[in-house]
Amino acid sequence: MIGYLNVVLRLVIWFLLTANFSVANIIIGIVIALVLPHHHRATGSLRDWFRAFGEAIVAIPQAYVEAFQMIFRPHNEEALVLERVKPGRSPGLIFLDIFLITFTPKTIVLNYRKDGWYEVHRVEEKKRA
Repeated sequence: MIGYLNVVLRLVIWFLLTANFSVANIIIGIVIALVLPHHHRATGSLRDWFRAFGEAIVAIPQAYVEAFQMIFRPHNEEALVLERVKPGRSPGLIFLDIFLITFTPKTIVLNYRKDGWYEVHRVEEKKRA
């Protein structure tokens, strides 16, 4: 089941990159999703995948809220923080984590460190004295 989710994730990325839903592009996307190497064994559980998709659904309205916050209240402070990668994440789930962090306007992942941390740049409201 997890292998199918990895193929679906690759297809979604393909469609996001190409923005083309023609029959030829769908066939090319399926072939590419199946041919790309997948040496990593899927270590993520089905529960982790469902949790990640739930977080993706929550991230969409959160991105709009953050965008309006940035429009109406200036965010002049910047911070570089480390966020721990959840244990046992497959490469597909790590990609989804990075995508979700970067999807919201106040944060962007600068680096994924092999020791289990994301370097995240955040913009914040100026702290009031």
